[in-house]
Amino acid sequence: MTVARPARLTRWYGAGPMHLLVLLASFALTGYAAERLVSDRALAVVVWFVGGALVHDLVLLPLYSLADLSARSVLRHRHERAPTVEWINYLRVPVVLSGLLLLVWFPLVLNLSEPYPGATGLSEEVYLGRWLAVSGVLFGAAAVALALKLRRVGRSRRSAPG
Repeated sequence: MTVARPARLTRWYGAGPMHLLVLLASFALTGYAAERLVSDRALAVVVWFVGGALVHDLVLLPLYSLADLSARSVLRHRHERAPTVEWINYLRVPVVLSGLLLLVWFPLVLNLSEPYPGATGLSEEVYLGRWLAVSGVLFGAAAVALALKLRRVGRSRRSAPG
């Protein structure tokens, strides 16, 4: 039995051996988690998965596609001398992360969770402020990253001969 050389494996698989190893390990972990979850409550998992797919495809996808198109159309006008940087991802990433946090924690953020204080003894009053703070940090970090990118592009544009 011969062992494939990394170059041969890379040509056949398209990535290095470490990528393949991590991918196989993640499949094994996902399979184990799915088996444990489905063995206890298979119908609930199927209903939750199908419901999540439907809500995503019929509600969330049109909403965030519309939001993305709106942001692009509103912010497409810029000064001619401004450096061109693909800026939309600097807006998309904090919006997606902030929205995901809100989606996961919305009962606590919006003060809708009835059993939470009784079950844990903790107040849910702090979650809105914390979510807003995390969202502010995400947007601030994206703004700083965009500013640094614009500065780097501007410097390289000024130092280029021509």
